[in-house]
Order: sequence, then structure tokens, then C-alpha cells
Amino acid sequence: MNGPSRSGTPGSESTGGTDMKLLGIYLNDHLAGATAGTQRAGHLARATRGSELGRAMAPVAAQIDEDRAALLDIMRDLDVPVRHYKVLAGWTVEKAARLKANGNVIRRSALSTVLELEALRLGVEGKAAGWTTLRRLSPTDRRLDPELLDTLLERARRQQETVEEWRVREADSALHTDGRRAA
Repeated sequence: MNGPSRSGTPGSESTGGTDMKLLGIYLNDHLAGATAGTQRAGHLARATRGSELGRAMAPVAAQIDEDRAALLDIMRDLDVPVRHYKVLAGWTVEKAARLKANGNVIRRSALSTVLELEALRLGVEGKAAGWTTLRRLSPTDRRLDPELLDTLLERARRQQETVEEWRVREADSALHTDGRRAA
């Protein structure tokens, strides 16, 4: 069903009621976020390698990388072109975020880990929202695999649980002056 898009933007073709121009923008924005999230998760896993946190984050980082690849596959299936400038923007923003003040000039502080876990949590929540949106579109667009989207959404929920558990632990550890950990 091709007709005028609801947004009124010229050149927007509708497929199954979906404005493909707007969906392309939406997916490229999620790809920029996925690029930043992949970089953030990988950096955190490497920075904490050998620790309990590092062992918990390594599989999450690998899954986040797989999720980015799944998004690229979905974009390909939908014939949505990758906007490389947005990918570069996501990569650049993540690198710039590492330059923030954390209480130490040269090395990582405990606060660095807390803030990285918080950023990662936000990224995973955004990714889950994206999967949910695509899942809601799947009944009217056969190119979207509802089972795949359900799997990706469930994996995002597990990632949220893991990241939140570690965020709470690390925040308690970093912000308590006596160094105690909450149970």
C-alpha cells in the first residue's frame, strides 16, 4: 500500500502503513545509539577485565555487539540505508563522554564505573524501546520477524537486569565513605 505518508513529507513511501522515511530516520538514530552502546559496553568490559564486574560485563558487551548487528540486518531487510554520519556521531559522542571529569585526572575512579553503568543502562533501555516499536510494526510488515524481535527484547530485559544489579553495587561501593557494599 503506497500512498501519501501521514507525516506529509515528500518522498515518504508507506509500506503496510509505515512511513519508511521516518522509520529510516528512527532506525539510523538507533544505530547511532547502538554504536555508542557497543563502544561503551566494550570499554567497560575491558576496563574491568579480571574482576567480578568484568566477568559479568563481557557477555553483556558481546550481546550488545550482536544486537547492533541484528539492527543492521533488520535495516537491510527493510531496505533502510545506513547513514554513516550518524554512526560516526554515535562513535564520537561515546569517545567524548570518556573525557568527563571523574575525580581523577589520569586513571579511572570508582565513579567512572558507576557513570558508565548508568549510561549503559540508558542505552539498553533505549534499545528495548526500539525493539518494542519494531515488534508493534511487525503485524503489518512481513519483513519484520516477530520471533526475532521477541528474542531481542527478552535479551535486552536480561541485559537491563544485569547492568542495574551492577550499577547498584558499584554506586554503593563508590559512594559510601567506609567502603562497604550493600547486601
